[in-house]
Formats: sequence, C-alpha cells, structure tokens
Amino acid sequence: MDIFKIDDEIATINSIPSKRVYGEKLIIDEESSIEYRIWNPNRSKLSAALHNGLSKINLDKNSKILYLGASTGTTVSHISDLVKNGIIYAVEFSPVSMRKLSRLSQIRNNIVALLNDATKPKEYLNNIEKVDLVYCDVAQASQTKLFIDNMNLFLKDDGQGIFMIKSRSINVNIKPKTVFKEQEKILKSNGYSIIEKIKLEPYEKDHICLIVKKSF
Repeated sequence: MDIFKIDDEIATINSIPSKRVYGEKLIIDEESSIEYRIWNPNRSKLSAALHNGLSKINLDKNSKILYLGASTGTTVSHISDLVKNGIIYAVEFSPVSMRKLSRLSQIRNNIVALLNDATKPKEYLNNIEKVDLVYCDVAQASQTKLFIDNMNLFLKDDGQGIFMIKSRSINVNIKPKTVFKEQEKILKSNGYSIIEKIKLEPYEKDHICLIVKKSF
C-alpha cells in the first residue's frame, strides 16, 4: 500500500496532479516531480487509524472496494490514489453530500458514486461486484448490522472489512469500551474474526477502527 511518511504526516501520491479535494496540502518532491497529498487525520478516520499504527490492511493498486458512508469523498479520494487501477463503489445516503461525491467521481474515474441507503444493500446488489474490502463509516445505531449485511453480500472469501465504530451513535448511555466489546461479539457470532483494532484518539473521541475477515 503506497502510503508515504513526510515528516510527521502521511500522504498519498496525487493521481490527479494539482487538484485538491478538501483543501489538503500538496507537496511536490523536486527530484522526482511526484506530487503528494497530505492525508489529514483530523478529517479522515482511516488516516487517524494509520497514524495510530494500523498496519494490517490488504490494499493494492487493483483492489475493489465497497465504501459505506462515503460522505463528500475525503477518505474516498485518498483510497482512490491507492487503488489507481481498481474501483471504489462509494455509497452515500445524503443528496447534499452526493453532489460533491458525484463531482469527485467525474474527475476520478475509479470512483462510482451511488446514492443509496447502506441499510438496504439488496437495492444496489446489481450495481456492485464482489469486492476485496468493505469499508464502513456510517453513524447510526444499526451500523454493525448493516456492515455485516453488506459483507455477507459483497465481500470475497479472502477479503477484509474495515469498520469505524462510533460508540455514541450506538448507545450514549453505555461506556464506549462496553459498546465496542458488544459489537465485537456480534461480529464474531456472525462468522467474522477481528485481526486488528485501533483507537482513534486524539483525532476522534469514542471511536475504534476494526479490521475483520471471514472465519473459516
């Protein structure tokens, strides 16, 4: 996975040189003329997880990804840099966010923007193939169920899931640590193993990132 360390920051190679997506810093290496996009951990939970040591993601330039909760495409755009020959099926429910996401997909041809509800994956079943990675960043009480439902439909047997759990979206009255343990149990009881987990503080409060795979 082509993620680069620049001082204390991480970056991806900009696949659309000179173009910013969310006001990120661009840095050009004078020797190679390669342009890098700084990946802001305060704007992207995946960047926050990587800053905190996440290491077991299997992504290459040909990977196919289903991204649930794509919003306006901040994190999607950096993944787009990483999977330049692959494809990202970016599902977003908000028409307002979808307008920006659609514009991004017109510039970056490995992004397919889909205006759909991630809790109803059968509605986009005919628009998506089997994928190497299901990424879920959806803030709602049913986030674990919808993550599992989408993995059951779309994830290859040797694929991975990345799950950004927002404890306060699930239950504000229970300690985040307890919420995380409960969601891990649900994943395991549905046939998934947890291979890595990373807290997102100080970038995101009461969040954790899980990498999961199918149990055999």
